[in-house]
Amino acid sequence: MWGYRGLSCAARVVLGAPRPAGGSRSGRSPRQPGLRTVNLIFCNFSTAADYNVSYEELKGLIKSQITHIDVREKWEIEQLGKIPGSINIPVDEVVEALQMNPKDFKERYNQDMPAKSDHLVFSCMAGVRSKKALDIAMSLGFSRVQHYAGGFEEWAKYEPSDLKK
Repeated sequence: MWGYRGLSCAARVVLGAPRPAGGSRSGRSPRQPGLRTVNLIFCNFSTAADYNVSYEELKGLIKSQITHIDVREKWEIEQLGKIPGSINIPVDEVVEALQMNPKDFKERYNQDMPAKSDHLVFSCMAGVRSKKALDIAMSLGFSRVQHYAGGFEEWAKYEPSDLKK
């Protein structure tokens, strides 16, 4: 187990029969047929405050150089509108989108592909899907990611006339 900034991870699983008592002189057990070592990484991302963005913070960030990704479904954007400046990448497309080559990303989303060091903020309707997108982005190596837990619901309460369809 190890951790960093609210991230805890565990790794390495050996599949097969248990090790025999005593091993080789090197302290390692001899290779046994049928045993496989599989390296797995399981991470539990916390909802630490530094990953959350408030309404006021998002309003300020929109004026700066961030990539704001709305992970709601396309029909939700069409029916309800969106927060100005956000791009729509439904949560089920986030893994694929964040691994696209820049040319394909630009063609599909009409926006430059974010670099792993760019500041990304995810939002959805009420914070559940945006948290999932945050976890995905972190697992893909994006280092400056946050999510707007209040989501579109909260934004619409503060900015009802500012919603863009």
